[in-house]
Amino acid sequence: MSPVAFHVWGRPIYWYGICAALAFLAVTTHWSRRAARAGRSPALVSALTWCALLGGIAGARIAYVIANWADFSARPMTIARIDQGGLIFYGGLIGGTLAIAALALARRESPWALGDFAVEGLPLGHALGRLGCFLNGCCGGVASAVCGVCAPTLHEPPRVPVQLYEAGANLLIYGALIRYASRRPPPGGVLAYYLLLYAPVRFGLEFLRGDPRLRWNALSVAQWISLVLFLSGAALWAWSRRTSPAAAPDAAV
Repeated sequence: MSPVAFHVWGRPIYWYGICAALAFLAVTTHWSRRAARAGRSPALVSALTWCALLGGIAGARIAYVIANWADFSARPMTIARIDQGGLIFYGGLIGGTLAIAALALARRESPWALGDFAVEGLPLGHALGRLGCFLNGCCGGVASAVCGVCAPTLHEPPRVPVQLYEAGANLLIYGALIRYASRRPPPGGVLAYYLLLYAPVRFGLEFLRGDPRLRWNALSVAQWISLVLFLSGAALWAWSRRTSPAAAPDAAV
C-alpha cells in the first residue's frame, strides 16, 4: 500500500494528510454539537478551531525541529516545510493549550471551563491522526514476529502496530470523557481526567516504539513529559475538587 492516496493535477495527496483533515473535521463537529447542547455560540467553535489548529501545528512543528535540530541547523529553509512531515503530538498539545488559554483570556472566560470544552474532542482527532501515522508508515513499533504487522508503506519486518494501539486507546478515552463530562464536573475536571487517562497510555506505549526516540537516562523525553502531565492532572483534579465541590453548570455564551 502506498502512502499516497491519489493525485490531483499531478500532485500527490497523502493518506496522512487525509487523516489529519478528518481529525480536525471530527473534532470541530464534536465541538459544534457540544456547543449546541451547552448554549455556546457557533462563533466560539470557529475561534476555537482556528486557535487549536494554528497553535497545535506551530507547537508540534517547533517540538519536532527542536528534537531534530542537528538536521535542521544544516538546512534551516526546511523548518517551515510541514508538508514534508515532522510533527510531535506533545508539542501540539502544549501549543494548542497555550492558544486556547489565550482565547479564554481574550473572551474573559475561565481557561479551565474552555479547556474542559476543548479537550473533550481531542482524543477523537488524535485517534484519526494515529491512523494516518499507520498508513504513512511512521511512528511505528518495535520489530516483532509474534504480534507485529507489516507497515503498509514500508518494506520492513513486521512491527508492533503501536499506532493502532494508541488510536484504540484514544477512542476509549474519548468515550470516557463524554461520560464523565455528562456528570457536569467542576471546571478543570475534564481536562484533569484526560491527563490522568492519556499520560499513562503514552508512557506505556513508548516502550513499544521502534522509531528513534530522544532519551534522558532510562526514559524517553515523551515518557518524562507523560509523568509531568500525569502529576499535573492529579494536582488539577485535587484542586478542582477542593475549590468547586459542587457541579458547575456550563457557561453560556
